[in-house]
Amino acid sequence: MLDGIRPDGGGSGRSICRVTQDRAVQDRTAVEPAADTVHGIPVAAVLRHYQDIDAQAAERVSQGLLNRGVRLTGPGGGYFLKQYLDDAGHSSSGAILDQHRAMAGLRDLGLPAVPPLAAADGRTCVLRRGRRYALFPWVEGEHRSGRSLDHRQCAALGALLGRLHRALDRLHPPFEQPPPTAGVDPADTDRTISTLLSLARLRVPQQPLDELARRRLRERRELLAAHAHRRPAARTAPPTGWVHGDFHPLNLLYRGEGRAAEPVAVLDWDRLGLRPRTEEAVRAATLFFHHPETGVLDLSRVRHYARAYRAESGSTPEQLAAGVHRVWWERLNDFWMLRWRYQRRDLRADPLFPAAAAQIVWWCAEYEQVLDACAN
Repeated sequence: MLDGIRPDGGGSGRSICRVTQDRAVQDRTAVEPAADTVHGIPVAAVLRHYQDIDAQAAERVSQGLLNRGVRLTGPGGGYFLKQYLDDAGHSSSGAILDQHRAMAGLRDLGLPAVPPLAAADGRTCVLRRGRRYALFPWVEGEHRSGRSLDHRQCAALGALLGRLHRALDRLHPPFEQPPPTAGVDPADTDRTISTLLSLARLRVPQQPLDELARRRLRERRELLAAHAHRRPAARTAPPTGWVHGDFHPLNLLYRGEGRAAEPVAVLDWDRLGLRPRTEEAVRAATLFFHHPETGVLDLSRVRHYARAYRAESGSTPEQLAAGVHRVWWERLNDFWMLRWRYQRRDLRADPLFPAAAAQIVWWCAEYEQVLDACAN
């Protein structure tokens, strides 16, 4: 993954209803008898809010950056108990219930969304001691890298995202387009680079990633100087609409083998919101179709995906082109992984940095090819 766990709306990397990771990043879990508290989650206390849920074993599911989860099994089937940890507004009771209603609506429209179960009081969100929880049916499936999909499956993926975007607009009331905004000011980015360079030099003990970070920061400063005149103007922003907000391989489950594999569940709707639709489509392409080490995109697969997305969503080539340009600029100016490392002292995003940093260098060199794959 590159930017798939970005905490500010570009992605979150959380786990929900998942049975396996992509084979290259499969995690181990430990099964234990169901207890009062598992993985910091008060399982017994939360389950008392539900009827006829008999959990006899609990399995910790790999922890994402924002939420925790436990797989529960019993004679009545399997469940996923999710604890919401994000306190930035996406995990208020109102926001969570909006997400749950959207998931139910999408399911009713025939799309692969799996809403949570209702508790005894009819609500789908349980509040206990300041934390919020939801209980989902367990979905069997696996995550697939976009590079493992054939061209038909790539087109099906783009069509799925296009249908989700149209359906979300159908499920929500009409809204006025928000005032457009320009891209990030590169002068602000330059100040961020100076801060991060200083922090990277001062970190003790020094690690190979610190040397890589300093090299990539200096390189990014040069790229920004060369491309500063290409900052996206506000008037070029593509239309805003309802989006998933975190559409990447770890939030999509497939079932079936090889070419027969089909999506069965779109997961983690925590970032549901109003944002430019084609920016989500482009961002997803960079996450599904990148090489895990170099960040290079498989543009043949991207082309099949993007054509199907345009056809299903009704987006124009010009709107996709605007999405490409704005996501490219966003990545050129973005250092959230290094901010986590140096300013928050949180190392969980460290493994994502090498490929993400390499991708933007490649993208600057191959900008026209990426644009052509998405818009033509």
